[in-house]
Amino acid sequence: MRVTNDPMDPRFGRPQPCECARYEEPAERRSRLLRYSRLGPFQRLTFSTLIDQGRSNDPLLQGAYSEAVRVVRRFADAPEGWLVLVGPHGAGKTHLAAAIANEAIEHGRPALFISVADLLDELRAGYAEDAEMDYDAQIEQLKTAPLLILDDLDAYAQTPWAREKFFQVVSYRFSAALPTVFTAVKPPTEIDERLSSRLVDPAMSQVVELAHGDAAPRFVQIGAMSRERLARFTFDDFIPDGIGLKGDARKSLESAYREALRWARDPQGWMVFVGGNGCGKTHLAAAIANVCLERGERVAFATVPDLLDELRATYAPDAPRRYDQLFKSLLEAEVLILDDLGAQKSSPWAEEKLYQLLNHRHVARAFTVVTTNKRLGDLEPRIASRLADREVSLLREITAPDYRTLKP
Repeated sequence: MRVTNDPMDPRFGRPQPCECARYEEPAERRSRLLRYSRLGPFQRLTFSTLIDQGRSNDPLLQGAYSEAVRVVRRFADAPEGWLVLVGPHGAGKTHLAAAIANEAIEHGRPALFISVADLLDELRAGYAEDAEMDYDAQIEQLKTAPLLILDDLDAYAQTPWAREKFFQVVSYRFSAALPTVFTAVKPPTEIDERLSSRLVDPAMSQVVELAHGDAAPRFVQIGAMSRERLARFTFDDFIPDGIGLKGDARKSLESAYREALRWARDPQGWMVFVGGNGCGKTHLAAAIANVCLERGERVAFATVPDLLDELRATYAPDAPRRYDQLFKSLLEAEVLILDDLGAQKSSPWAEEKLYQLLNHRHVARAFTVVTTNKRLGDLEPRIASRLADREVSLLREITAPDYRTLKP
């Protein structure tokens, strides 16, 4: 890309493709655009993986969400001006924003996707002598990107420095009328006046509100793993060597830690941990859940014995949740953690419900993490077959002993 510096040139401020880009092979160009985009794991968030009517059962909300998707698709087809996506956590803002970037790449156009928090962190890091890209180069890239997508605008007002640097980028793009997408929880009118006046300018910007009733909860808890408790289980707090373990036990724990961290950063299929009580399986599963939640994905964490108890309870006339609601929340969770599979009291009914859940997610290749202290051969054969499927599942056996019995 090159940018003309002549203010009289109608292309002023707009990056233009250099001659070398015109002769690239399509696969080479797509690879280059993906590296530039910084989409990372959000490459999978496309219009084809979007539910056009949203997740609400209310026809009015479905219609409102469908209209929002139509507006976003039109912008993706021909990005002009600014688009502001506003709605609560879990409403689908990030998915829509990433779909715009992915659509641009599919048509050979560059798009830069970055969260506001990451943007500010990288600008600070640009002052370091060993920075991969210095501050001036970063700020120039953000100002002149042909299509810039800024996720989670609510994170921008951390410090006066952060507000000023962010406003520099926004002000430049506003003046140059460069296509820009924002996502935010707060309405633009609740952001400071310098920024909000630009976000709601009808000559430049279109604001799309995603209804609250359409948003699925970001975290579904079944069992004792509350959101507060989950936050205590992180990768930073995990001890990969199990407090001085040696030999195969240590290798198995370190391998499980590495694979869990890799999977959390870039989910692919299923992650299955097999091992005895207290070996670290649940900690790793919870750490994965925390990373996914931080990325804005919807996570369900279910301890299997509690899950089956709650499914049984939904049949009661006064049950707070219906069976279909609970089961659907697990089927459709972006990331499902099933902890302690095999610890449940087995019955034909229990095995059938678990099989229905796991088979649905296996067919859909939905991101799923399973922990079990049973050998696969001791589980229900249909379930074991899906856990062992190497095309979908990455299985790690942990042979470390119960950490509760280890002395530091």
